[in-house]
Amino acid sequence: MIEAHPTAIIDPKAELGLGVQIGAYSVIGPEVKIGDNTKVWHQASIWGNTEIGESCEIYPFASIGMKTQDLKFQGGSPGTRIGDRNVIREYVSINAATNEGEYTEIGDDNLFLAYCHVGHCCRIGNHLIASNGATFAGHVVVEDFVGVGGGGTAIHQFCHIGRHSFIGGCAKVEQDIPPFMLGDGHPAKIRMFNKVGLERNGFDSRQISAVKRIFRTFFREGLNRHQAIAAIKESDIADTEEAKIFIEFVEASERGLAGGS
Repeated sequence: MIEAHPTAIIDPKAELGLGVQIGAYSVIGPEVKIGDNTKVWHQASIWGNTEIGESCEIYPFASIGMKTQDLKFQGGSPGTRIGDRNVIREYVSINAATNEGEYTEIGDDNLFLAYCHVGHCCRIGNHLIASNGATFAGHVVVEDFVGVGGGGTAIHQFCHIGRHSFIGGCAKVEQDIPPFMLGDGHPAKIRMFNKVGLERNGFDSRQISAVKRIFRTFFREGLNRHQAIAAIKESDIADTEEAKIFIEFVEASERGLAGGS
């Protein structure tokens, strides 16, 4: 059973799952697929080659799946893929990808507060909390369990944000924020490791101690990137999951890491 307000405009080609609710004056385009039990509040717009999973909640004036803002767009039907149990608050905009066969991708259990923007070809993982006005430019990659402060926090194109990291409000992120770290400032620097976030996500004292060692080695001992990697690999925390995750991220970084403060 689908519940749609009589003023909603739903293209007959759209595919809506069981229990979907569509509010007044919302617009659902012909290529849209919406999973079971997702609720679209009044005056939201979902368009383009867009798939939205189950049990999501999309608030008024959100715009999802509209054409990329990338000037390199050459036509076709690149799209947007959004997973399950996401909450997308008022005035959030999520753009489609740029090239045919590409998608802007968002995982599960994410919260985007009002006025957030997700640009073309972004890949957002799971359990992100993005506060009001956070902006993800094109091709940004965000791993799982990340927190992003609001107030116009801006993440530059092609930046990579590591898992369990946190970015402070009003920050300007120009380079990669590695896993477990806390970045803030203009431009964003690594100020500390994300102790509160790690504790909230069940990290024990041994894991937090390993992350603390990583933070000090990379951002407090005056070592360059290669020296810091070598120091971690030769240390007694080298075999910890935290060290392996961090080193893998650092070695794969293309934009370089945000520096220490």
